[in-house]
Amino acid sequence: MISEKSKEIIGNYIMTYNSFDIEGMVKLLHKEIIFRNFTNGEMNTETRGIQEFRELAEKSSKIFSSRRQTVIDYSAIDDKAEVQIEYEATLAVNLPNGLKSGDKIQLKGKSIFGLYEGKISLIEDYS
Repeated sequence: MISEKSKEIIGNYIMTYNSFDIEGMVKLLHKEIIFRNFTNGEMNTETRGIQEFRELAEKSSKIFSSRRQTVIDYSAIDDKAEVQIEYEATLAVNLPNGLKSGDKIQLKGKSIFGLYEGKISLIEDYS
């Protein structure tokens, strides 16, 4: 069972993510935050600590003109929250993989959040 407080913290994080509010995102993070991104089962990004996370968030925010994560469902996995997500975004730049500025991306995935001392200490995104 995921506490209402944990859902509130995760919901606030997603709201700040959707609005490109990097300072708001960082305020919700534990100083030892670990972030990992997995695509097709392979980890392609990892940051440790608030400074590395902030640098990645600032870089990532320039890639999209809009982005929205929508929570579909929450479930508890051990001491973590697993959140089913629908994601849609519009690119602001051309990417090396052939996607162009203005292209829309839509996908489903999940994020796993760990919380410690009332802050987000782990985020793992899977798509």
